[in-house]
Amino acid sequence: MKIGFIGVGAMGGPMSRNIVARTNHEVMVFDLNPAAMEQCIETGAKRGASIAEVASSCEVVMMSLPTPKHVEAVIIGPGGVAENAKPGTVVIDLSTNSPTVIKRLGEALAAKGVALIEAPVTGGVIKATDGTLTIIAGGDEAVIDKQRPLLSSIGALVVYTGPHGSASVAKLVNNMMALCNSAVAAEGMMMARMSGVDLNKIVEVISNGSGNSQAFRGVSTRAMHGKFEPSFTLDLAYKDLGLAVELATEHGVPGMVAPQVLNLMRMARGMGLGQGDSTSVIKVYESVLGKEARLG
Repeated sequence: MKIGFIGVGAMGGPMSRNIVARTNHEVMVFDLNPAAMEQCIETGAKRGASIAEVASSCEVVMMSLPTPKHVEAVIIGPGGVAENAKPGTVVIDLSTNSPTVIKRLGEALAAKGVALIEAPVTGGVIKATDGTLTIIAGGDEAVIDKQRPLLSSIGALVVYTGPHGSASVAKLVNNMMALCNSAVAAEGMMMARMSGVDLNKIVEVISNGSGNSQAFRGVSTRAMHGKFEPSFTLDLAYKDLGLAVELATEHGVPGMVAPQVLNLMRMARGMGLGQGDSTSVIKVYESVLGKEARLG
């Protein structure tokens, strides 16, 4: 089978390379960044000249793109997938998207005889690299089941959530909870720092207590050691949390926590931290209070 992969950056790059390494499929990649494409080509992928070429020549078109606007442009924009894919093609969108947008794109593709699988992933760059992502799949279950062998080359778990939109809801709720948890972990560490207690002891207590979480571990192992190289950039985290807040607003859910975390992220981005790791929000507290929360 010929697989197209559009968007081979921090997440899409390792995912596409895992398909090359773990399957017998031919993989054609396309990205606006030549260096990102080259890294995939060096490991066995073919170079796609355009979105149109990928869409017209591949049986399955996968994409991992930054925002819903990028996904819309690739799928229904001029020269896009909908315009060039043959009937029977399957499109798999691995991006974090808006439920409303994904439903609209699913309808647009269906009108062309093309099936859409909504498949946002969770696990970050580390799990994208080792092929152990959790894939959240929405759409026609029969279509998804046929693609499970392909999806298993990039993920350890595929969870079917229901029709289009359901997977995006699951992903946004997951990310909202993780990002809010990470923000309160940063706040808690600054409370401990300002109180003068040994931060190593605080981390030991929380790591073995009820406050422990994957988000806390991210703060304690990355931010508190001054490691802000992006696993998940603050800019992308801000986008995802913004989509979650929009979803809450759409359904009348009171936003008591997430909007405040979104404001914290907005401040961090205003400090020029957008391309750093999402745990960079701790620097807002450090800037205001004039002290760093670091482990020795």
